[in-house]
Amino acid sequence: MSTLVERTIAALRVNHNTLAALVPTLSEDNLSDPSGATEWSVAQALSHIGSGAEIGSKPIATAAGERVEAEDNQAIWARWNASSPADQAAEFVKHDEAYLDTIEALSIEQRDSLMIDLGFLPEPVPLLVALGMRLNEVANHAWDVRVGVDPSATVDQDSAELLVELFRRPLAFLLGFSAKPDAIEREVRLTIPGGALEITDAVTVTDSLDHPTATFEGPAEAVVRLLSGRLGPEHAAGVTVTGNVTLDELRKVFPGY
Repeated sequence: MSTLVERTIAALRVNHNTLAALVPTLSEDNLSDPSGATEWSVAQALSHIGSGAEIGSKPIATAAGERVEAEDNQAIWARWNASSPADQAAEFVKHDEAYLDTIEALSIEQRDSLMIDLGFLPEPVPLLVALGMRLNEVANHAWDVRVGVDPSATVDQDSAELLVELFRRPLAFLLGFSAKPDAIEREVRLTIPGGALEITDAVTVTDSLDHPTATFEGPAEAVVRLLSGRLGPEHAAGVTVTGNVTLDELRKVFPGY
């Protein structure tokens, strides 16, 4: 059976291949169209994923023993922001491929043992955490890009199911930063595809729960978009929530990023 690390790397590759195939088909107008991310164009969403790949590959390569040329993150973002929409799209493909080359080249031992200093967390984290955070970013922003040209786009289903699993364990801490549980003044125990969501004084994704108070009916990809603030009314066809909470209330708990 594939490990979580291997499954996460495979999911990152799938998202890359989908976007890399899409980019050459995008016109100048497509690149300037609004993406699914508030205030970002399609090109800017691609730029965000690309700059994240450039920045994120460095600590992984460093942990693997490679010599890496240091560059300030602000300088990297400034360079990407100054690029044309066409260049942002093309550079995304280049840098995301380079990121994947770095992680796919890791040995089994390295995949199990590397600790990654991301620079913004209190201490280094296992490779799985770094890759899971990258998948959460890529899967959602890939949707931002794709929904900018296709309103019916969804998050890659395999990536979504994997992210629900990762939120139950190594990525649980992320919801402590992004969720606003105090937006609801009662406890909610919501069943979701692949597990359950508990909202008390914190938000927790679990395998299952006893005595649910509400049910989320919809695919796992809709759950991932809910958690990242991307399940607005215009993109929630086929999703229903019943019980002691409404979908509108859940949107307040997960305002997005």
